[in-house]
Amino acid sequence: MIHGANASPELQEARLLRKKHGLTQTQLAKLAGVSQSLIAKIETGTVDPTYSHVKRILEVLHGLEREKGLKAQQLMTGRIVSAGKNEPVAEVVRKMKAHSISQLPIVEGGAVVGMVSETTIIEQLAEGKNPERLRTKDIMEEAPPVVAKTTPAAAITELLRHSPIVIVAENGKPEGVITKADILKKMA
Repeated sequence: MIHGANASPELQEARLLRKKHGLTQTQLAKLAGVSQSLIAKIETGTVDPTYSHVKRILEVLHGLEREKGLKAQQLMTGRIVSAGKNEPVAEVVRKMKAHSISQLPIVEGGAVVGMVSETTIIEQLAEGKNPERLRTKDIMEEAPPVVAKTTPAAAITELLRHSPIVIVAENGKPEGVITKADILKKMA
């Protein structure tokens, strides 16, 4: 038998998580493929469940937790400011300035094929290149990550650690963009 303090912290939370998601013991048992009496005994600490039972129950509860979190669709800015591969870099700079953005995706044939950022443009200027003569294809970086609308916020924040933007697409068609600023706005 396990009692209160001897139970793992996750098992002690099982009842709270179950109630948080509005599930009865019977509903949780059905989702996890175990008996309702096992759920009751776990919650009261009167049984030492097998690893496989604990794993199934916690997978269900944590899965519900992930589903309730923010998704890409709630984080994205629906209007994408983009450029074409053959667009003059000077025009890209004007777009960035007009929309107060520091990077934008390069789109060709409805798909994101690259990205141009202020940093890339400044590097070109530092090398003595004239932005009036450059095209985006001459300086574009690799395409930013593309995710589905249902991608969890945790995955997006991880991607934003390595890329300045994340594109949200449906059926390959870009529908929105997420930046670090978008994440911070949701937190505020």
